[in-house]
Amino acid sequence: MASYRDQVKNDYFEWLYKYGCKGRINDKVSYRKLFMLLHEINFDFYIRNDLNRAVDGMDLRYRFAATRRVENIHDILDDPCSVLEMMLALAITCEETIMEDSRYGDRTGQWLWNMLKSLGVSYMTDDRFDRKIATKKIYDFMEHRYKPNGRGGLFYIPDCKEDLRNEEIWTQLCWYLGQFE
Repeated sequence: MASYRDQVKNDYFEWLYKYGCKGRINDKVSYRKLFMLLHEINFDFYIRNDLNRAVDGMDLRYRFAATRRVENIHDILDDPCSVLEMMLALAITCEETIMEDSRYGDRTGQWLWNMLKSLGVSYMTDDRFDRKIATKKIYDFMEHRYKPNGRGGLFYIPDCKEDLRNEEIWTQLCWYLGQFE
């Protein structure tokens, strides 16, 4: 029988998975393996301001706890921010603070899947999942081993004049969204 701590951790992953896949999954398509890998890998960063992305990711734990009435969530979910938490928190922040538009509804999933596509892993359903390739792509992103225009990172900007590898994730997001104005 699973401990309370293990049950909360499992419930939290399910909450992240459903939040990230909202409107994108059905009974026949699963991205659990990809999401699990993204959640197993700690979000490491080399640009100081990307600490803010890690903090936002860890703050998702409090949002989850509020929906489940879990107390002392910081004692239960005490791991560093995962890549999944960072990416999902960024997608939520993008939708709730920059791009919210009632005409389109909640597009959090769209922002997350755009990042997964740029990263090069959006096609990895459970039946097409390659752990080795996905792991390499995730670490290439975190270590800024992607194209200057962002391909292989979180945000691909085809005609970007700047080298996105030198910019914090928030700046990359803002420039990415700016191309749609």
